[in-house]
Amino acid sequence: MNIHGATALVTGANRGIGRHLAAQLVERGAKVYATARRPESIDLDGVEVLALDISDSDSVVAAARVAGDVNLLVNNAGIGGGALLGDLQAVRAALDVNFWGTLSMARAFAPVLAANGGGAIVNMASSASWFVFPGSSAYAVSKAAVWSMSKALRQELAGQGTLVTSVHLAMADTDMTKGYDMPKMDPADVARITLDGVEAEAPEVIADEFTEMVKASLSKDPREFDKQFHQFLNA
Repeated sequence: MNIHGATALVTGANRGIGRHLAAQLVERGAKVYATARRPESIDLDGVEVLALDISDSDSVVAAARVAGDVNLLVNNAGIGGGALLGDLQAVRAALDVNFWGTLSMARAFAPVLAANGGGAIVNMASSASWFVFPGSSAYAVSKAAVWSMSKALRQELAGQGTLVTSVHLAMADTDMTKGYDMPKMDPADVARITLDGVEAEAPEVIADEFTEMVKASLSKDPREFDKQFHQFLNA
């Protein structure tokens, strides 16, 4: 997909990877709707700011009505999550935002994309789509669902010519990962790699070597990955 001349909508564009995605889309020549629950928190030049809460169906429908010229939907907004056996409300919140919110956006914008020639949907997933980091099993479940949803949408939207790309990475240096003392990608690099993948029409974007290793482990004995992962944690 050619980003120059495209019209994109980015969720969660007020910070982190979403902010860099919106800024780089503008740099690449796209018209950009930058959205957030608190639109006043978006401080980017060259974008059209919209209020959007992806967990609120009325808000999603309103955004699709306003942004009727979109042909690139970037589902970036998401939250963390605790353990499945921990606070059940936190588990529900992770799924409500990361899975149901993303699906709500895809459902609302699928007809918009069809009317505008097919376009593309980008779903920001994670290396956690394929493994569980200690203490964040609810997040992992939600991102595994995003990966599976992306594959399903790829099939369901193929007839209207819509590309569906899922993006997977380990950790980026954002507010969500402040408490983790681990190597982190620059969110600007994640945005660049993601948009390069969209222009190459990649069904999946693997952003770093750790995530490549995690994905490759799916065809192997899971005990071997567990051993490698524990070595990584204790390095």
